[in-house]
Amino acid sequence: MPQGKRTASGVLGGVLGLVGLSAIAGVLVTATVTPAIAVSGYAASSAITLFDNLPSYLEVDEPMLPTTIYAEDPNTGDQRELASFYDQNRTPVAWDEVATVMYDSIISSEDPRYYEHGGVDLIGTSRALLNNAGGGDTQGGSSISQQYVKNVLIQECEKEAPADELEACWVKATQAKGIDGYERKLQEMRYAIAIEKEYSKNDILLGYLNIANFGGVTYGIEAAAQYYFGVSAKDLSITQAATLAGIVQNPNYYRIDQKDNEVNGEANGYEATENRRNYVLTRLYEDGKITEDEYKEAHASPVEPNIHPRQKGCITAGGSAYFCEYVKNVIENDPAFGETPEARRELLRRGGLKVYTTIDLTLQMAAEQAMKDNAPTNIPGMQFGSAGVSLEADTGRILQMVQNTEFSEDPEVLNTQPGHSAQVWAADAEHGSSNGFSVGSTFKVFTLLDWLEHGRSINERLNGVNRIFPAFNCDGNPMPFGTKKIGNFANNPGFFGSVRQFTEQSLNSGYFAMAQQLNLCDIMRVADRLDVKTGDGKKISENVQGPYDILGSFNVAPISMASVYATIANNGLQCPPKAIDKIVDADGNEMKLPDSKCEQKIKPEIAATAAAALSGVMNGGTGGPAHAPDATPVIGKTGTHETLQTSMIQSSTKVATAVWVGNVEGEADLFRTYVPAGQVSQLRYYISKRIQGAANAAYGGDPFPPPDQNLTRQILADLPSVVGKSVTEAQNILWAAGFSPVVGEPVPGMQPEGLIETQDPGAGRVPSGTSVTISPSNGQGSTVPDVKGQSLQDAMAAIAGAGFVPERGDCEKKSKAGAGKVTGTSPGAGEVLTQGSKVSIDYQARKCS
Repeated sequence: MPQGKRTASGVLGGVLGLVGLSAIAGVLVTATVTPAIAVSGYAASSAITLFDNLPSYLEVDEPMLPTTIYAEDPNTGDQRELASFYDQNRTPVAWDEVATVMYDSIISSEDPRYYEHGGVDLIGTSRALLNNAGGGDTQGGSSISQQYVKNVLIQECEKEAPADELEACWVKATQAKGIDGYERKLQEMRYAIAIEKEYSKNDILLGYLNIANFGGVTYGIEAAAQYYFGVSAKDLSITQAATLAGIVQNPNYYRIDQKDNEVNGEANGYEATENRRNYVLTRLYEDGKITEDEYKEAHASPVEPNIHPRQKGCITAGGSAYFCEYVKNVIENDPAFGETPEARRELLRRGGLKVYTTIDLTLQMAAEQAMKDNAPTNIPGMQFGSAGVSLEADTGRILQMVQNTEFSEDPEVLNTQPGHSAQVWAADAEHGSSNGFSVGSTFKVFTLLDWLEHGRSINERLNGVNRIFPAFNCDGNPMPFGTKKIGNFANNPGFFGSVRQFTEQSLNSGYFAMAQQLNLCDIMRVADRLDVKTGDGKKISENVQGPYDILGSFNVAPISMASVYATIANNGLQCPPKAIDKIVDADGNEMKLPDSKCEQKIKPEIAATAAAALSGVMNGGTGGPAHAPDATPVIGKTGTHETLQTSMIQSSTKVATAVWVGNVEGEADLFRTYVPAGQVSQLRYYISKRIQGAANAAYGGDPFPPPDQNLTRQILADLPSVVGKSVTEAQNILWAAGFSPVVGEPVPGMQPEGLIETQDPGAGRVPSGTSVTISPSNGQGSTVPDVKGQSLQDAMAAIAGAGFVPERGDCEKKSKAGAGKVTGTSPGAGEVLTQGSKVSIDYQARKCS
């Protein structure tokens, strides 16, 4: 192994190299910088002064390093790479992670006196300077320390130079000619001497191998070994090491990954690279670093690349690519990672971050399979899409994110091959380049929450019959309902019912009845408070168009709605969605993450009562088909926007899952479109059931807290009397009072025909929303007279006189006084009967026959 310390003569050589050598270095420096000046003592002295005045301190920053995104392997607990992002593909390694023959190859071919000089190889440099003075360019003659300096300067240039100055900066650092070239060379020497005073020889050599370019975007010996040969740097063979040592001399000329290159490609056996490799082998042999047999065998070997491209970007993450893209967008868009978009992009591609994410690969794989089994990548004739996302309720950690399409950022693929997308449909524009989708009735949750926050009960009964509603209130301003009814699902005419029933059945007209009694703007502010925005980042409350908005006409990201239901399931404590658990920078320091503090957004009693209403959706309500066959309690809500978009959101106390299925663009009818798994409108149930079932199996779930007693109380209201009113008038009165009128058959009555004769229940305090049966009079009624105590003869006469047919009823034998008196009638006194009806008369007598 090469030695790590410099000799005394080496240090002296460094000090004297082009600084203290008045006889040689001074003349050479003077000749190169001011060739027109006669070589004299004054000229030599001036050159030495000029050299001494050059900057001597070079700050060696970390080279550009790839950022790697990781996920925990569920089988081993180790972190598994999902994807990497880089401008330069580089994997820094330690000294003992590089084969000795690689160090030997670089030293023998590039700087055989490396361990003898002090940063500048005087012999090689003098020879190069004399050659360059003859009119050539200034390349050549550089020690490994100088080459390291040059690479550090190139890195600095690429990091710091503005885009429009990058090329000029690079040329100045590498190819400047004439006076500028000599100045560059002198500055490299000055820096090389300085860094040799600060770092050991081994550190500089390793630094050079870690920073050097090996062609294209491949930088550093480990990345080069992996890319060209599929091995680690510590396992390089003699032939492979010599090849890489040859490539580094002129990377983009000697690279061996362009097999169709006519000058240096597969057809000619990579002739240029082979020649350079064989030169390196010769130097190794002459320096005694390899044996003659090793030399002959390696020299006779063909150049055999075994290319292992390191793909960059989220395409390497497979089914987790959309989650990966979400993570990438967090880093590129959150100010926590840099003040400007450019700074954040550079951090991602050059900062060497290790990003440890929240994804649960077990649940992710289950979700991917659920999506694959039910939602095709595309459906001919429509732009079909589906997405699913699950959040841990008490942390906000994103556990899975799936999509029916295959991930690609290739414009040609995206434009020509259906079923591919780079958008993250579960996310918003900032995190996925998607504007969200109409979430339908899942949005009703905000009306429910506002209803409860105003102290209203979920057992309060309202008129949910579908109709044209009066104008709604929005902060004191009327907001017209419109001139047409907004239909319920399956043309349900609506009904008088409780808020709980409206929720279970997702009754639009029932929710309009609720919103009619609230402030429409307050409902939208509940959405604002729960961090729900339109997919393009606008506040909900600032974009209200009409009362129909309570039904979910806004385009919202599924992940935002999942967070709302997770908040309800977490006792009103909202933990914002987060995709990153930890980030470690290139120096091993843990970075500060974007703020994701959990906040109490809903009072616990409100959340518990909302959960009680939403649990009915999953137990006999519209969400029943998505209920997994396990004992885990869940809440949920379905959503359908016309026939174009469908949603299913459900949550245990541990995990919330949102699934969207619909049109990415266009208006294909999901209820008239079929795929092998069934009707497209039903796919949300199948996918959600599988994903939430897997989440329940992994995370479980506790019973939800009991609802608040006050918010589940029975609400009593004053039931007015409508006797004597027309049927229409009676119905309107009852509707206005919040009751449900049911018109019965006409009954005998004293009221004129058609007017209400009876109502059941009668006027008084009864539960709100109670059904009231109203019966109109047939106009032919008469009241049974009270004949109790009369003689039988008189009673029969009275009954007949009232228009009824009298009959003897029950006879009670009695010998004492009072015998012969009437004891009552059937029907009884005061009852209204149709004239001509029979009335039985009960009486007492001494003898009953």
